[in-house]
Amino acid sequence: MRFIKPINLVALLLLCLCSLGASAQHTFQLYTGNGKKAKWKKMEKSLETADVVFVGELHNNPISHWLEMKMIKSIQNNGELTIGMEMIERDNNDDLQRYMNGEIDKDALDSLVRLWPNYDTDYAPLVDYAKANQIKTIGTNVPRRYASMIYKGGFEALDTLPDSEKAWIAPLPIPFDPEIDTYKAILEMMGDHGSPQLVMAQAIKDATMAHFLIENKEAGKPFVHINGAFHSDYSEGIIWYLNAYGFEGEIQTISSVVQSDISELDEEHLGKADFIICIDQDVTTSY
Repeated sequence: MRFIKPINLVALLLLCLCSLGASAQHTFQLYTGNGKKAKWKKMEKSLETADVVFVGELHNNPISHWLEMKMIKSIQNNGELTIGMEMIERDNNDDLQRYMNGEIDKDALDSLVRLWPNYDTDYAPLVDYAKANQIKTIGTNVPRRYASMIYKGGFEALDTLPDSEKAWIAPLPIPFDPEIDTYKAILEMMGDHGSPQLVMAQAIKDATMAHFLIENKEAGKPFVHINGAFHSDYSEGIIWYLNAYGFEGEIQTISSVVQSDISELDEEHLGKADFIICIDQDVTTSY
């Protein structure tokens, strides 16, 4: 049975956080990458010049999702944009487009696409807003079964795939540097459970998201990419692959972190992104 979470918690939270004023600041605080407190308007102004904006979220945090919608609406007001989502895999993108075009309904989307368990509460509002406002929205992530194949057998495990399936992945072989700090952090975090193949599985996700971002980036139209913060923190992950693929354009990054005290940004979070959303750890998560 697919897990469906009640929306009451998120709805109540959004009612309470009715503005970006003083009440919201008890729940989150915005910082620049060097740890200085920042106003929301400052970030909006800064994002106006960006070709690509990475919104690094905490997947289970309702504040992250609420602020994503705020950012999308702000950037939309400055012109057309494209949204890319880690949460939709490339082999499901055609069905997402059918939904966006009104060719299938929500029930069909739910049956055809591998939606995340928290899709209804955390991502459907954004997708439906984009649909209603005719904002191009695409899935960018590698099909998870291919990341699993790499985890078990390395990059060479993909060599036998037919071309029709390779079309859902960044062109092979992908560039790969296991010395990237965030990849090394994976191994440290996993301890005895880590392996070079685990890092490779992460890399194929980053490479694929970068590839399809570039493929769908339209001149003069900002591209907002929504992903777990780990995929874009410190301008690594997806951004490393954008640079490796020769992307030229202004990139700005946003990350989300959780702290027990949000009055000052902890040193460990400095430099993660151009702007950092520091969220009170007491905020109830969606799963």
